[in-house]
Amino acid sequence: MKLLFNSILNYVKNPRLKQLKHVTTSQKLSIVFTAIPICILLGLGFGLFIGALESLGLYSQDSHAINKLMEEETPFTIIFTAVIMAPVIEELIFRGPLTLFSTKYFKIAFYLMAILFGYVHIFNFEITSQILLLSPLLVAPQIVIGLVFGYIRVRLGLTYSMLLHACYNGILIIPALLLLE
Repeated sequence: MKLLFNSILNYVKNPRLKQLKHVTTSQKLSIVFTAIPICILLGLGFGLFIGALESLGLYSQDSHAINKLMEEETPFTIIFTAVIMAPVIEELIFRGPLTLFSTKYFKIAFYLMAILFGYVHIFNFEITSQILLLSPLLVAPQIVIGLVFGYIRVRLGLTYSMLLHACYNGILIIPALLLLE
């Protein structure tokens, strides 16, 4: 895991349009499944920081869209939406086009897509001036995870970034659903 984390970190420092060659499907799956705990740890780290913001009274998680979704939809609908539909659609939009950029513009596109991916998630909050001021912090987890998804997309392929995204969402959503029942 440490080796993959260092590889991702080095890649994010200097992203380049270079797919891993001569890697088997089994090796690609191994990389994806090793990336899952990296994403979870990154997400939890930022989550603790965001929790501190909430405990300081700077914003309330109560108005987050996931809470409303959990109250209004069936578990099947939530899982289907968050674990299947969202990863496919978001990866097609935010990571799919990455390989279409020329080497000259790739680095800008890589970072821009991660930032856009993060900021789309601001709409999970009830938009207020407070939320907008805190937005860089509130969407930081999605931006960072978006960089990891981008690494997987470029190095392994779009299917693998979709798989990682789906696993990540599933690990976050399914236990929450089980706790609510």
